[in-house]
Amino acid sequence: MIAIDNTLISEDILEKKFLCDLNACKGACCVAGDSGAPLDKDELAVLDKIYTKVKPYMVPKGIKAVEKKGTYVIDSDGDYTTTLVSAGAECAFVYFDENKIAKCAIEKAWLEKKIDWQKPISCHLYPIRISKYKTYDAVNYSKWNVCAPACKCGEKLDVPIYKFLKGPLIRKYGKEWFKQLEKSASLHLKKD
Repeated sequence: MIAIDNTLISEDILEKKFLCDLNACKGACCVAGDSGAPLDKDELAVLDKIYTKVKPYMVPKGIKAVEKKGTYVIDSDGDYTTTLVSAGAECAFVYFDENKIAKCAIEKAWLEKKIDWQKPISCHLYPIRISKYKTYDAVNYSKWNVCAPACKCGEKLDVPIYKFLKGPLIRKYGKEWFKQLEKSASLHLKKD
């Protein structure tokens, strides 16, 4: 583990390779799983606030799910998550492009400058998952078989997770934190 400020970072973040390959996986991380995307408490009000501006980018069954259950739910583990279309189905905020790739309606609204929030930080940071403890965040790599194409692509192009997720990590922890992470990665990888 690497310690930076109030975070403990798994060495996998520095060592493992990852680069999304949407043509291969079709955005499976937004479709597979038992729960929606994990949400921080401060994101709940944001989702409610932006919903009307995101709604035009959503598919009818996603809209129906949100209007029935709300923009977020509490999952079986007691965590806040985005609403799913139905149990075991895609996130309510998913739409499918012309190549049948699952994409985020929230991010599409952001790209078109309808809102100023890109998407939930857990989505932006994936495959990193953060576990919050009283005095620190544990920053870990969440290995999932649906991301096998991303691992293969990352290996081929030699892109470590922390470099692939530079923007989201800066969004979450700031530029100075990321500079320290780069320095730690350089030292860590030299000793291998």
